[in-house]
Amino acid sequence: MPGIRTAPAVAALAAAVLALAACGGTEPPAGSASTTAGPSAAAQPTPSAAAAPTASGGTDAAAVPRGLSFTGRTIDGGTFAGSSLAGKPAVLWFWAAWCTRCRAVAGEVAAVQRDNAGRVNVVGVAGLGSGQEAMQRFAKQTGIEGFPHVADDDGQVWRHFAVTSQEQYVLLDSAGTVVHSGPLSQAELRKRVAGLS
Repeated sequence: MPGIRTAPAVAALAAAVLALAACGGTEPPAGSASTTAGPSAAAQPTPSAAAAPTASGGTDAAAVPRGLSFTGRTIDGGTFAGSSLAGKPAVLWFWAAWCTRCRAVAGEVAAVQRDNAGRVNVVGVAGLGSGQEAMQRFAKQTGIEGFPHVADDDGQVWRHFAVTSQEQYVLLDSAGTVVHSGPLSQAELRKRVAGLS
């Protein structure tokens, strides 16, 4: 059945076109898996609760919305748990190491993180075939090492939040509810972060 073989190719092509269009025509490295950021079945995480660690070492199932129940490896090889974002507003910045627009805004995203430290969590989510070495190099060159970055080349977190292209933001309030998903100018990012509670 030719249609069955063609559907994945069409989906892969569509995802690649979206990824390229979102970064001003910059292409990912040859052989990269840019289709890993395809849309998920759900437009955004659901706010059901998952278990979270408590000060006593137990878990508080009501503290973590289901949307924050994800884990990933960081670009420096550590582990990141979405549950660590519970109880405080958060900005997830989706970027790719080869994206020129991501490079152009990296310093401003780092400034937003510094200006809101203690009040808002900022987490980078790198993917779209970047590769861990390229992610580490990008972070060092752009000065964004002051906050965590998930190395998400398999697209798990991208799909979890239905992000399909780089240089996008997912903003969550303190209850873990998505209040924005998509691109933002740097002025709009600052304005929206200031309004997060």
